[in-house]
Amino acid sequence: MKKILAAILYTGLVTLANPALADLTKAEAMREGDMKKLTFHSTPQAAGTAEFTTFDGAPLSLESYKGKWVLLNFWATWCAPCRKEMPMLSELQTEFGGGEFEVVTVATGRNPPPAMQSFFDEIGVDNLPLHRDPKSGLAREMGVLGLPITVILNPEGQEIARMRGDADWASDNAKNILKTILGQDIAG
Repeated sequence: MKKILAAILYTGLVTLANPALADLTKAEAMREGDMKKLTFHSTPQAAGTAEFTTFDGAPLSLESYKGKWVLLNFWATWCAPCRKEMPMLSELQTEFGGGEFEVVTVATGRNPPPAMQSFFDEIGVDNLPLHRDPKSGLAREMGVLGLPITVILNPEGQEIARMRGDADWASDNAKNILKTILGQDIAG
């Protein structure tokens, strides 16, 4: 009995000491429809450290995004579900992107830059980065099997949730989950 009480007390103290943890618990409980596939981790996981590149080939790493919430999407030009999902991710960037949140897209594997640009042009996306992971180093390190994979990183650069497959990221449910994670008023 003492162990149970201690566990309850510890959980309560951790939740009170870390409001973000309480928000994640609330966000997890909100999942409906496509968002049911969004799996929250019980504790934050290490994210990949492998370098990827900008569209022009400049080296980049997830370290560059520390300090903000990141919705990291792994995709490829040949991926039909990615084509369906990308405009919805673009909508999230338009609505939430800024100082505390960013949608980061990384084409993993063999994706020629002209094909990447054509992909975005054809679906009307112009506000997301065309980052590349040509040798799939970051994708392998982060256990990306199949595409699309979307990962949510906290401001410390740790993975807190993962979605396998595509989803309606522009849905009210997805947006409310993000607002909860970001500490925004859902009504607003």
